[in-house]
Amino acid sequence: MKKIIIFIAVIAINLSAKAQMHMPGMQMDTAKKKPAQNAGTTPKKMDMDMSGMYMGDMSHAYSLNLPMNRDGSGTSWLPDQSPIYAYMLTAGKWNLMFHGAVFLRYTTQNFNNDGKRGQASKFDAPNWAMAMAQHKVGENGLFSASLMMSADALTEGGYGYPLLFQSGESWKNIPLVDRQHPHDLLAELAVAYTHAFNKDADLTAYAGYPGEPALGPVAFMHRPSAMNDPDATLAHHWQDATHITFGVATLGFRYKMAKIEASLFNGREPDENRYNFDKPVFNSYSYRLSVNPNEHLALQFSQGYIKGPEALNPLENILRTTASISKQYNFTDDKFLSSALIWGYNHVEEPDGHTANEHSVTAEGNIQLNKTAVYVRYEFVQKTSDELNLLPPDVNGAIFNVNAITLGINHRVLQAAGTNFTLGVQGTLNVIPQGLSTLYGSSPLGAEVYLKISPALMKTMKM
Repeated sequence: MKKIIIFIAVIAINLSAKAQMHMPGMQMDTAKKKPAQNAGTTPKKMDMDMSGMYMGDMSHAYSLNLPMNRDGSGTSWLPDQSPIYAYMLTAGKWNLMFHGAVFLRYTTQNFNNDGKRGQASKFDAPNWAMAMAQHKVGENGLFSASLMMSADALTEGGYGYPLLFQSGESWKNIPLVDRQHPHDLLAELAVAYTHAFNKDADLTAYAGYPGEPALGPVAFMHRPSAMNDPDATLAHHWQDATHITFGVATLGFRYKMAKIEASLFNGREPDENRYNFDKPVFNSYSYRLSVNPNEHLALQFSQGYIKGPEALNPLENILRTTASISKQYNFTDDKFLSSALIWGYNHVEEPDGHTANEHSVTAEGNIQLNKTAVYVRYEFVQKTSDELNLLPPDVNGAIFNVNAITLGINHRVLQAAGTNFTLGVQGTLNVIPQGLSTLYGSSPLGAEVYLKISPALMKTMKM
């Protein structure tokens, strides 16, 4: 485990150092200065340094006419003021960006209820890394490619990490409950081509194996409002779990501030082998409407029919509906407020004809004050007895309302080679119904301390 953690940290530092060495020239013609851009937006067609400045001519991954700050996960949108933590460089006619994070941490769950369900502790390192590349094609075309990877299978093992009331997927044919499953080694391997009819209208074709369909908000690890929390959301499988899907084809059309998308994809969650390519089956579909009315807001509504997502319940299908609002307000480049409000709803169709209707709400916020951040997450999710793997007949079929609130704080202790090293601590209070207290005890608590390693913030160049 220690070798893996050291290896990941060394890669991050070396990558940023290489990017600095291959930077295009930093000479600027001071006679041609332009007015400074709004805080949080990214100027175009400039070569800037690796301490967080924009480089080259990199635009949004799926539009020559949108800022790269709008890039979310898959083809989803963030607010245009969203911060970018990344390494950037150019290679010939290619623009490249690398970003990600690793949390070296100790986590403990339900430590205040000895002998109760879900009590577990672990030293681990949730992590992900992503590379994006783009190349202009003619005057109006844009080719882009993205690769996302995670070493979760090594750092977390097949059983994942402890997380009270989390559910979804399985390990050795046993449902994962009170555990967050590890992500696949290859979380995204996708290409896309976008044609701009004019500055207001784009048509994008996206294909991923794996990839992310047009369903749900920006995945939790890519949201600025959630970037300092090492844990997945408890409503992950109600909101954004389709961010890793082995087989996706999406067509999207943007007109001015709005975009409509439709996807065909494989509804099955990734299998227990986190290193292979699952069989692509295009048996599910979704659509999403995204609107960015101004640089501070990103709104989306989406719905998808997901066929047999769980391997242990292959005949159970889900109609998922989501809506979200993300807001970004920047006081300065390194002082900002990020927030998100997300609703996710699963209409579950069981093979015996029964149905279940389950709601979820996630509200999260992050206040970044240069080196220090304070963040909060509130979660409400309705989980059935089956999802929590409760077997006694008296609770079979019941729906339990689970509430959790997390509060955390962290502080950057070192910045080297364009990389941040940040120490943090957080705690979680779970509020549960009486029907679960006999198993979990009273007001189960979770806590963790961590060292986050991630790229530094890219700042707006002041001209």
